[in-house]
Amino acid sequence: MKVSATLDRLEAAKRQFDPGAQAPTAKLLAALAHRRFPDAQSWIRFHEALLFFRAYPANEEIRRLAVTLLAEFHERISRLQADLEPFEEPDVSGISGTAFSAIFTYDIARWLAQHHPTRVDIDWDATDPTLLGPLLRRLHPFFAEDLLVEANIPYMDWFRAAKKGRGTDLEWLISRIQEFPISPEDRAELYAGAKIAIRWTLGHGPMTRSNIHFPGVRKFFYHDGPLLKRGDVSLAAELESPKLAIRKLNRARGEQFLDLARETSAMRYRELHGFTYGNPASVIHAELGRGVEVFVAGIPKEHRLPLRTYHAGMFFKNAVPIGYIECLTLFDRMEVGFNLYYTFREGETAWLYARLLHLFRQLLGVDYFAVDPYQIGLHNPEAIDSGAFWFYRKLGFRPTDPKVAQLLESEEKKLRVDPNHRTPPSTLRRLSAGWMIYEVPGAKPGKYDNFEVRRLAMRGAGRGVGP
Repeated sequence: MKVSATLDRLEAAKRQFDPGAQAPTAKLLAALAHRRFPDAQSWIRFHEALLFFRAYPANEEIRRLAVTLLAEFHERISRLQADLEPFEEPDVSGISGTAFSAIFTYDIARWLAQHHPTRVDIDWDATDPTLLGPLLRRLHPFFAEDLLVEANIPYMDWFRAAKKGRGTDLEWLISRIQEFPISPEDRAELYAGAKIAIRWTLGHGPMTRSNIHFPGVRKFFYHDGPLLKRGDVSLAAELESPKLAIRKLNRARGEQFLDLARETSAMRYRELHGFTYGNPASVIHAELGRGVEVFVAGIPKEHRLPLRTYHAGMFFKNAVPIGYIECLTLFDRMEVGFNLYYTFREGETAWLYARLLHLFRQLLGVDYFAVDPYQIGLHNPEAIDSGAFWFYRKLGFRPTDPKVAQLLESEEKKLRVDPNHRTPPSTLRRLSAGWMIYEVPGAKPGKYDNFEVRRLAMRGAGRGVGP
């Protein structure tokens, strides 16, 4: 059988968890373990399927096979005689044996330089040296003369002249910026203005997307029956379910979680305020069931937001990081940003989301969950392609904008007449024009329909409120 056909069967198995349906999966994995793939895309497909079955195994044999094959992935990549650029796409970056370039904030760049000093450096091919001017004025005492009178400035020559000692360019630059007699905010802004790309050569250690997992998990959940679908989930029922057991981590374990969260996010070109500046002394842990654990971090006083309470969480399925959540709370209203990584989007998304909202309601006592228009498709093609609006709507969310509500009524009427009707992308874009909200049963309907924190903040600033 051709490799592509075998990969098709393996990917189809992600949707076949009826009793007995997973029996061929181990054989498919074993068969593909000895095959040579013709191109990078085939390797990517195999890698993502392995990650899925590591997180959602039907039995221990499948899980162990996935772990073993992922651990060997860097060897296969090293022998691949093909263009490696496809491995740098944000949906798949982080695979063992590959590399990628990205622009990070100063604090994450500094963290990467500290934790991976030999594997990260400035990618000069992806960095515009002409943006280094403000930095070079502080790095070399005579650079300002060129800046004031010369038309063609050799920025890289000046950088090389300024750099002293050994170490990578990134390591040296970060160490020098740390010595500047300016505030942390000004350091971050100065660095951001240079738009420095960082090249991360991942290697094959435990901190790659192929191998990363939260240590200490010894009991795994095996799916010997169908995965839970959206129709199996009632958000109202989940919110009324028994309280979850919550425990606070000690500082060392909290720091371990935050380091893992930063690794997981950075290798996907992402940064979260709550992971970058998370307070290791505030991390809590809860088990949601079905092999899912979530860790939630608050942030220290110096990094808190002016108005809203901020929490960030990362959730793990059988120790594998599968997504993150950001929650911004003001009064009894919470704005929720939820992202299940692309690899795992066929795995019980609605149930997972409902359980996370249950946890945050338990933690903070909120009665209203709001979803930003971006999450449902505003300037977000990925959300349009995935039909994110209907994901939230079928869980009970409703639009707060009257025009969007009117359009939704028309669209739902079409669905009642023709259950096979599919909402076109143009309509989904119109449906994503406003906020969506879920009101816990018993909460006052419409209380936050015309509320937006941004407008509140703007009015406060206009009256002289704030710094």
